[in-house]
Amino acid sequence: MRVTLDSFDRRILEVLQEDATLSTAQVAERVGLSQSPCWRRIQRLKEEGVIRAQVSLLDRKKIGLNTQIFAAVKLNAHGRSNFTEFTEAVRGFPEVMECYVLMGAVDFMLRIVTSDIEAYERFFFEKLSLVPGIQEVNSTVALSEIKSTTRLPVNA
Repeated sequence: MRVTLDSFDRRILEVLQEDATLSTAQVAERVGLSQSPCWRRIQRLKEEGVIRAQVSLLDRKKIGLNTQIFAAVKLNAHGRSNFTEFTEAVRGFPEVMECYVLMGAVDFMLRIVTSDIEAYERFFFEKLSLVPGIQEVNSTVALSEIKSTTRLPVNA
């Protein structure tokens, strides 16, 4: 269900996407509201699920996760009937950062991070390839990252 957002809500979301550690008073000052109405708006955005969580974003390379792989996964005909089993398995792999269901030649696209290619090889053979129903996995190693953001274009 889509939530109706006015210009203040959108500005609050922009500010919080930039820095969620700001106090309500700081957010209010930046968006041109007093503290109480700003707090009420933030609470409403949380209750309505617009703000899902407030987290710390880590630099994956600084913690040793230097390799990023995109894996296109195709399930066999029998595997498609076990869609839930596949998705639950993938949700349990901490190396898988994102998983999308696709239309087209492949069924899923995974974004996977590991320390190096050898760690990905272990992940592939010891975890991913053991998930029932997988027909094919095509892995592509990302050489460099041009853009990576969590900021949604709320004013677009």
